[in-house]
Amino acid sequence: MFGFRYVKSSPSHYVMQVRNGRIVREGAGLAFFHFAPSSSLVSVPLGTVEAPFMFEEVTRDFQAVTLQGQVTYRIAHPRQLAERQDYTLAADGKYASEDPHKLPVRVLNAVKAQFRTLLQGVDLREVLQGTERLAHAARIALASAPGLLALGIEVVDLGVLAAKPTPETARALEAPMREQILRQADDATYVRRNAAIEQERMVKENELRSELAIEQKKRLVRETQVESERVILEKKQQIQKQEQGGKVELEQGNAELVRLQTENQKREADARAYALQAQVDVLKGLDPRSLQVLALGEASPEMLFALGFQTLADNAARIGEFNFSPDLLHALRKRAG
Repeated sequence: MFGFRYVKSSPSHYVMQVRNGRIVREGAGLAFFHFAPSSSLVSVPLGTVEAPFMFEEVTRDFQAVTLQGQVTYRIAHPRQLAERQDYTLAADGKYASEDPHKLPVRVLNAVKAQFRTLLQGVDLREVLQGTERLAHAARIALASAPGLLALGIEVVDLGVLAAKPTPETARALEAPMREQILRQADDATYVRRNAAIEQERMVKENELRSELAIEQKKRLVRETQVESERVILEKKQQIQKQEQGGKVELEQGNAELVRLQTENQKREADARAYALQAQVDVLKGLDPRSLQVLALGEASPEMLFALGFQTLADNAARIGEFNFSPDLLHALRKRAG
């Protein structure tokens, strides 16, 4: 139908239908028909918006510092914002004015104003060391900022990601810390060297103690060996003395034995000589025939045959005839064989 249009908004947009200066319909996520020639539509986004920022300010000690961060906000009262900003939709569905696009700039200007006020009361070192405290103070201040309250804007979050001084100031601030770090590094080097020297000294002492202990052990072994050799030498000397004493005693015993044997032989010889002398004295007065007869008492049969033939030979002149029997010859032959 000519002039009638269908409108359907998302839940993240707050739509208001205005007719003759009055709001006849409003709400989020509405869908309805409206007569375009006699009504206008206002659409206010309800979602959160993230706006990054980076600006340079001066601290209490007149040092420039650059703050970098992000602010998150949302439109908590869309009707209040629509009364102060033009969020009317054109026929093509786009905003009819630049106010919706300028809203983030207005919010960032409010953030910058709050940070400028806060930085005028702190020094550079406090800013660099307390960015979280600075962001917290800015959030509290923005929550009661008149400009944002009038527009129905609520700051959801505010964070400072970095706070950087100028390069010259940064180098000046880093110098003492750099010197301290270098001094700590030098101290660490000295401590490490001293520790290495101490370790080396302890190692040398341990080596010297080990060498001393080894030398003591060697000396003890040498003393033990010398003592053992001395004891062994004394034992050998004692054994040699004992052997020499035994030899002397043996020689003395042999000499005594020889002496006794000699005396015994001498006594035996004296006894035999005495016995012979006695026999000689007994036989001294006998004639040869008697001695021969006595000698024949111990003679063998052969000796007796020989003496008998010798007697026959001595008296051959007196013997006229001598007959040998076969038995006698056989006996003589048997004796000779």
